[in-house]
Amino acid sequence: MATSPTPSTGEPRDLMTYLVEQAMGHLFSAALRTAAEHRIADHLAAGPRTAGQLAAATGTHAPHLRRVLRYLATRGFFREDAVGAFHLTPAAAPLRTDVPDSLHPAVMMLTDALFRQTSQTVPEAVRHSGASFERIAGAPLFEHLRTDPATRRLFDEGMSSLSAPVDAAVAEVYPFPEAGTVVDVGGGRGGLLRAALRRHPRLTGVLFDQAPPLAHHLLDEEELKGRWRTREGDFFASVPEGGDVYVLKHVLHDWPDESCLRILRSCHRAMATGRRLLVIDAVLPPGNAPHFGKTLDVAMMAVVDGRERTAEEFAALLSAGGFRLTRVLPTAAFPSIVEAVAE
Repeated sequence: MATSPTPSTGEPRDLMTYLVEQAMGHLFSAALRTAAEHRIADHLAAGPRTAGQLAAATGTHAPHLRRVLRYLATRGFFREDAVGAFHLTPAAAPLRTDVPDSLHPAVMMLTDALFRQTSQTVPEAVRHSGASFERIAGAPLFEHLRTDPATRRLFDEGMSSLSAPVDAAVAEVYPFPEAGTVVDVGGGRGGLLRAALRRHPRLTGVLFDQAPPLAHHLLDEEELKGRWRTREGDFFASVPEGGDVYVLKHVLHDWPDESCLRILRSCHRAMATGRRLLVIDAVLPPGNAPHFGKTLDVAMMAVVDGRERTAEEFAALLSAGGFRLTRVLPTAAFPSIVEAVAE
């Protein structure tokens, strides 16, 4: 059996077991969904409980539940003590539904059967190109969402959950103007716009998206009163004019280059020369180092026929859309801020 010569190499000693465990990664996803579905983190918020106590509270089978939680504990999600009680760990704490920026909706979305099936068809996507999701659902993701309200809610809640840490990180690091108007294009429920307006009391904003996410926007706060408006529309056709800063957060990575160019040109038509455009997406580093963007890149390929990009790829795409890339700012979250100006 092949083994690594020393632990310092960073490779596992037992490569066979390592490979097989990676191949069984779908089981970890299923275990994580089990914990989320039965809200185990909520039940552990007040203190440790045994599998029997948790099973009684959740209507589950105690021996099976213990085996799932024991498996999750091997990766830092929960911890079993010497008397068999499970503890909430920092890794599992965001699974609580009653905490700010809970990731429970994100986990429920990412582990949903529809998206798990999409991942299983990645070999077909590699063979034939195009998004796997369309083969499973019979329509591209965004068309499917228009006809399936339940999946639309799951998607909007999951994306809002994923966005919250990114919104805070972007608003903290980017020097938005103290006054002026931010146009959040395809901004979903408006988490980033809310974060920017909170930090800059004289800034105003426009949240631009389709009707379903706008119906559940996050901007209706007393401190933001009178400083925002929503606009419904299609960013392939046009976007609101007159903004000082335009934002595309997690928009371009949903689309292939030709579609991105349509979005960029819509923005360019609405913007005065010299106005800034912020693209908030993962920026892929060179080499073999792990980066969440590389994981996300495969997900985008499978779900929407989109992609993550390198800084060089962003520069070329923006140039073709009428913009000049000025800088790339890292954030405390996984995406970076790609800043460009309209030419």
